[in-house]
Amino acid sequence: MPNPSLLLVVFWVTVFVTSPVQAAEVKTAVLRIDRVVGPPISRLDAPPADLGFAGAMLGNEDNRTTGAFTGMDYTVKTQAVAPEEAEAALDRLKAEGIGLIAVIAEGDVLKALSDKSGPDVLLFNAGARDDGLRDADCRANVLHVSPSRSMLSDSIVQFLMWKKWPRILLIYGSHPEDKLLADSYRKSAAKFGAEIVEEREFVDTGGSRRTDTGHVLVQKQIPVFTQEAEEYDVIVAADEAGVFAPYLPYHSWDPRPVAGSAGLRPVSWHPAHEAWGATQFQRRFEKLTGRYMREEDYQAWLAMRVIGEAVTRSGKADPGSVRAYALSKDFELAAFKGQKLTFRTWNGQLRQPVLLTEGRVTVSVSPQDGYLHQHSPLDTLGIDAPETACHAFGG
Repeated sequence: MPNPSLLLVVFWVTVFVTSPVQAAEVKTAVLRIDRVVGPPISRLDAPPADLGFAGAMLGNEDNRTTGAFTGMDYTVKTQAVAPEEAEAALDRLKAEGIGLIAVIAEGDVLKALSDKSGPDVLLFNAGARDDGLRDADCRANVLHVSPSRSMLSDSIVQFLMWKKWPRILLIYGSHPEDKLLADSYRKSAAKFGAEIVEEREFVDTGGSRRTDTGHVLVQKQIPVFTQEAEEYDVIVAADEAGVFAPYLPYHSWDPRPVAGSAGLRPVSWHPAHEAWGATQFQRRFEKLTGRYMREEDYQAWLAMRVIGEAVTRSGKADPGSVRAYALSKDFELAAFKGQKLTFRTWNGQLRQPVLLTEGRVTVSVSPQDGYLHQHSPLDTLGIDAPETACHAFGG
């Protein structure tokens, strides 16, 4: 006759294993604000329809893998709207109870969304590079996973100084964002001891975007435009609007390397990056989407993973708790860049290495060897604590 005690144990184990467990839902979203712009110089740079969204989907999959063991179920909703519809889209997400939102937008739109969100929503800046958002215009309810302009320009100038190419010919575009980037390069040059020997402005007349004659026009214009410059080691292009920089290599009057917006470019991510486990990460993304990962995808992935890591470690999913843990000394995130990423407590910027690529390989990674810091070499890129004018984070 079976032992009654044994039957009781077997019955209890069976109930324990097969009983459903109700997972807590962590609602997230990606809000992408698409402004109307002209076509890129190269058709290879045309953005895919799922730009940013695909990276968030991969990040959500990663979160759900962990959540299966911690009783958390993660969801992500994606929306792409025009700038004039941004605030209404935010209201819809809030009405659905979503308070953790990655935003891919220009800086002015992000500021408006931040002010409308209030303290009950935490935004993750996965697009805007404006230094002002990390400085005097910082917002307490925004964490920045996208690198700033100064982080990108610092990463380039560090490399140029390591190469002993200190003399820079700075060529900048005529759009407002180009001038902001040019100013960032001026500050980086002063910070690391480079010399901008001359500056020239390339005025956008629309010709370089003409698919039939653009390269013909520029092939004639660029050599003349760069003629008789002061002796320099490298051209640095500040062309955030994407008008002229890709034509600078091989067209300058003097045979010199190009960096910045063309040639050697600073990026948060690149599909050629393979070190530190990145190859497997790239393949997972490519299997999911059928294309290569872009910067916006990586930054949206980062936003989702910051949320997942904070929720997993703290056991709380409300925006205030996620923010508090992300800014704490206990937070760190593995992100295929060779070291753990953490947030700067003085402005909410995610510390991260910057990849330097020429388009097919990773040439280098900044910060460069020899650039030391009392807390982290990553803080040699961008706005450091003694320099900040951000007070929303207690800085």
